[in-house]
Amino acid sequence: MDVVSYAREPRFILATDVGSTTTKARFFGKIDGEWRFLASGEAPTTVEKPVEDVTKGVRNAVREVEELTGHKILDDSTEELRFVMPYRGGRVGIDVYVSTSSAGGGLQMLVAGVVKSITAESAQRAALGAGAIVMDVLSVDDGREIHEKINTLRFLRPDMILLAGGTDGGDKTHVLEMSEVIAVAKPRPRFGATFRLPVVYAGNKDAREDIKRILSDDFFDVRIVDNIRPQIEVEKVEPARNAILELFMEHVMAHAPGYEKLMKLVSTDIMPTPAAEGLMIRTFAEMKKVNVIGVGMGGATTNVYSVFDGRFLRTVSANLGMSYSIGNVLKEAGLENVKRWIPLDLTDDEIMGIVYNKMIRPTTIPMSLEDLVVEHAVARESIRMAFNHHKYLARELKGVKRERTISDIFEEVKAEETYIDLRRVDYIIGTGGLLSRAPRRAQSMIILADAFQPIGFTYIMQDSVFMIPHLGVLSKIYREIALEIFEKECLVPLGTLVAAAGVGSLGEKVADITIEYSEQEKERVELTFGSVVRIPIPQYKEVVVTVEPTKKFDFGQGYGRRVRKRVRGGVVGVVIDGRGRPLYVPQDPRERRKLLVSWFKALELYPGDFLTKLS
Repeated sequence: MDVVSYAREPRFILATDVGSTTTKARFFGKIDGEWRFLASGEAPTTVEKPVEDVTKGVRNAVREVEELTGHKILDDSTEELRFVMPYRGGRVGIDVYVSTSSAGGGLQMLVAGVVKSITAESAQRAALGAGAIVMDVLSVDDGREIHEKINTLRFLRPDMILLAGGTDGGDKTHVLEMSEVIAVAKPRPRFGATFRLPVVYAGNKDAREDIKRILSDDFFDVRIVDNIRPQIEVEKVEPARNAILELFMEHVMAHAPGYEKLMKLVSTDIMPTPAAEGLMIRTFAEMKKVNVIGVGMGGATTNVYSVFDGRFLRTVSANLGMSYSIGNVLKEAGLENVKRWIPLDLTDDEIMGIVYNKMIRPTTIPMSLEDLVVEHAVARESIRMAFNHHKYLARELKGVKRERTISDIFEEVKAEETYIDLRRVDYIIGTGGLLSRAPRRAQSMIILADAFQPIGFTYIMQDSVFMIPHLGVLSKIYREIALEIFEKECLVPLGTLVAAAGVGSLGEKVADITIEYSEQEKERVELTFGSVVRIPIPQYKEVVVTVEPTKKFDFGQGYGRRVRKRVRGGVVGVVIDGRGRPLYVPQDPRERRKLLVSWFKALELYPGDFLTKLS
């Protein structure tokens, strides 16, 4: 990960995110020796007629920041967007300006490889890591005839194509075959007929000259980078990922009105919003040396990020979102999976009606508690399915030969192995409108806990006002400053989740738990299967939790093994989860309703009179 360093520490920083509909500005300053979030401003993105200049929307968003703070940022001596830089003392000027963008639907890519589970999968990881939405993945062995691949390429209009395949020095026949399919199809780029479609080639180095020859006409702009899979046992996605980001700047953003002017103002390259979001999660994990899972819930997509044992991965589920794509979440998850989180007397038609109303009016917020409960149920399923997709790609490299021991023969061989061990996840971080605007913080915490189902001790946090992308792009030049603001001003510490793996019968003893506030003050809890216990411990207080489980349950150190850890509280506190893993939800509707209501009451998820009515 490239990090630019500056000698002089700044005093005031401005960051913007130019979205498809809204441009958001965030203003940060160093006050009394500490970095703080000072104000935010928002304005409609001015990418369409009659304005067709994104700098106008940026100016309007920054003007709101000026009005809120009384700090002079804009240079009004010219009609063109300019900032007073550097800082001039008092309340005049800024030192740094950074920006992200997802205007025009973000970065959309096609990925092509040779073997679906080897090079195509590695190429997909590279594209997703660069913040792209992967429109389709083509490979020699994907089961489609050549004419079907050509039709797919002609139908979709990507911003660029990533082509990979073959190990260095190996056979180049199949990767050349894929390049010929692309050449024949001549896919039209999203931005106009005169635009040369970028193709990033990250395959067998022996095929480079042939690839250039095949894709040599004026239709393509070929960029050669290091092989993603130079050897079958090695994956190198960074060169391809960096080339994608460079081409995003050169080609995609250059065709949006006003971006050339904006690119001259920024202190570092403009990044795709999802890539910046992932970069901040990655920076947090690397600087704190922890394992992190993050999720960004959008209206049309759900992004999942993970940094596990130093390996970073981002995946995007393009049709799983909580406004424009909420109907697709219901369809993919199935009504029964959504209903298992809803303890209400609602018919199937009533639940679908709530979801369909959200589809028709995607920007509205829930108008009743019933609407809210249904939306939170759908959110759990959206994250769960997005995480399943993520785990599919978060696995060891396919095609690598392993030595098998005699013990391996007697172990069950799973079809898809993931390197994400839910017993060793240190932090879960959530962002997105649904989580940020949840009326009660406990609602966000339980949605994340139910969707990811971590085991053992996991600290859960959420973004407060959607500034993770702004801090992500800032971390390219000031990692320490970005991390300080991220921890102090951006993240809301919800609390520690203490969860058991294992299956039992309702009411069965899971563990004896002791919470030590001090040497003199201790609290003991007998945790039973199917129950949830909330202990309100504030975010700046630490306690020592000792868990002594029965032989059927595991709190991260093995079944029946005692665990003792110092943990932090949070806005919600410490939540002790005895619902098992996989999480136990009864099939019987009456039993399920009774159990769900008991969880809602234990966590005070909804108002008391509403919960009493449910009982």
